Amino acid sequence: MFTRTRRTALRAAAVTAAAGGLLLAGTVPAFAHVTAQPSTAEQGGYAVISMRVPNESDTAGTTKVEVTFPTDHPITSARTTPQAGWTAEVTKGALPAPVDVNGQQVTQGVLKVTWTAQPGTRIGPGQFVDFPLSLGPLPTGTDQLVLPATQTYDDGRVVAWDEPSTPGGAEPEHPAPTVTLTPAAAGGHGGHDGAAAAGTEQTAASTTDTTARWLGGIGLLLGALGLGLGGGALLRSRRPAPTPAPRTDEDKVGSDT
Repeated sequence: MFTRTRRTALRAAAVTAAAGGLLLAGTVPAFAHVTAQPSTAEQGGYAVISMRVPNESDTAGTTKVEVTFPTDHPITSARTTPQAGWTAEVTKGALPAPVDVNGQQVTQGVLKVTWTAQPGTRIGPGQFVDFPLSLGPLPTGTDQLVLPATQTYDDGRVVAWDEPSTPGGAEPEHPAPTVTLTPAAAGGHGGHDGAAAAGTEQTAASTTDTTARWLGGIGLLLGALGLGLGGGALLRSRRPAPTPAPRTDEDKVGSDT
């Protein structure tokens, strides 16, 4: 009985281990992909998109990352943030052909962004780095923003993450980082409207703060006045009663009468 139970437990453990191995095998390559985080953003607005770059080599380190921007749905603004040990360069230029964006002809756009490691810096084996980008306005004529990337290692190897993904199809070996673009929510603030709304909220907050300070000051003044009046009343209540004047002979005579 004990032997049969032990055999059953060992078989269950083997099946579990095999399933865990398959799950791990399915998730590790996905982690090694260069991706855009978050994977969704609103059309027409501004967003901070980070290029997440894992190092997939066991021996070499990543020393350069280059992201290419679409020219058929151009983005006109891209800003980087300081990254210790890395230099960032935003390349802008003329588009192959003018693109109509919200009724305006756009002829210039962001073509690529390149991060280069300084001497002594790299993304080592088992590590990853996020490279944030402030982008906008995001395209409105498409439901996705595709950002092909190339990853250069210090051993000379270059990996291109530029293969398109097919909905419902198998994932390619080197998929291009992609951001799904969703319609702006009703009443949402995107682009310059968002900046204006932020300014309005800031002004309202400032007005509220000023009003609160005035009310607070008035409350303190009234409190001080109340304290002063209460203190005066307390002092008056503590004053000794006046000593009656001594009675004269005339008072005594009047009283006896």
